[in-house]
Amino acid sequence: MPGTAEPASGPKAPGTAEPASGPKAPGTAEPVAGRRASAPRRGAADPVKALMHRHRELCERAVDPLEIAAGLEAHGITDRTAARFRHRDVFSLAEEMYARASRDGDTPLPAPPATPRVRAGWALLSLLPGVLCAAAVTAVHLAHGQSRMLAAAAGALAVALALRAALRRGPLSRTDADRPGPRPGAASGRTAPWTVWLIAYSLLGNGLLDSALAGGPDALPTGTADGPWPLTAAPVLALALACAPAAWTAHLFTVRTRRRLGASRGLEDFAAAVRPLLLGTFALFLGALAGLLTLCAAVLDEPAVFAQALALGSLLFLARLLTTHGFTYAPAVVLTAAATIEAAALATVFASRLPGLGFLATPVETLVAPWGAGSVPALACGVAALTLLVHATRKLTRASAHAPPEPAP
Repeated sequence: MPGTAEPASGPKAPGTAEPASGPKAPGTAEPVAGRRASAPRRGAADPVKALMHRHRELCERAVDPLEIAAGLEAHGITDRTAARFRHRDVFSLAEEMYARASRDGDTPLPAPPATPRVRAGWALLSLLPGVLCAAAVTAVHLAHGQSRMLAAAAGALAVALALRAALRRGPLSRTDADRPGPRPGAASGRTAPWTVWLIAYSLLGNGLLDSALAGGPDALPTGTADGPWPLTAAPVLALALACAPAAWTAHLFTVRTRRRLGASRGLEDFAAAVRPLLLGTFALFLGALAGLLTLCAAVLDEPAVFAQALALGSLLFLARLLTTHGFTYAPAVVLTAAATIEAAALATVFASRLPGLGFLATPVETLVAPWGAGSVPALACGVAALTLLVHATRKLTRASAHAPPEPAP
């Protein structure tokens, strides 16, 4: 029509968009569709895929989601961390990782983790401390004078070496170095000095405390139960013989937890199944120790100090069970505290002889008067054992504490 201005680029078909070749004015916003199309490029990273890349070996060798969950838990991933991956808990995250794990079709799936078997080596080593301790006690009772002291020293050295060998192999040996991920409290102090002190106190401490409260001791121990500084050998012999039940019950606990690890379908289900198993294992060891203590007391004609011996045996067993699974910090602290309490009890009695410090022996005298000298180690070791039992029900019921070791590189 006359007077109508035609576009420079020719007529435009209906529905045709404006050409995008021209320069845009400053401040002109992009279309919404363009912004939405470019968003996936900026946030295209898959967090679960990145997590699978960091734990590639764990995902490839896992035979079920619970094994992945145990490995993630061992590496410090909690339910709060899993929420960042849009999962309610660690097991839900492990299920997705297990489903998305890529495996070569020609490579067979890894076999389920085999439960540890009973080996003749560690079975014999667990019996060796008890046998040598029985021989040492017999030699001390048969010898006289200086030869008795030499027999006691040689027997103590032989039992210590046998116990060290028994703890380096089998169910009572430390295996946390072969397990995946950092172990809670993996770095800890040494527990051997405090363990030696606790065992030595069970042998000499009660006699020394009774003598100290009576104004002595007036002579060195003679190695007999009726001397001026009497010895109680029945608890020590029972503890040495209890190395075998401790190894067998620890082996039973490991076998059953490995089976639960494959049968459970969640971390909470696994913890609920392992908790009664742990308490049953602990009760089984206490029953074996009580039987051995009764036998040793009858053979040596000594009183069976059940409270003291069972408390000390419980403490040492729980400490070793936690140590074998990599939790070494709490056993070191608790053993140190128990040994310190026993040493403080003796120190206060001797310090009360100084002028003006007689009140220091009042707590020990109040405890010993009605219950006897064995009440001090029974109280110290009993509270320590109860503390470790509560700690073990929290730590040893985690799936990560029983995850199979990673393959050697």
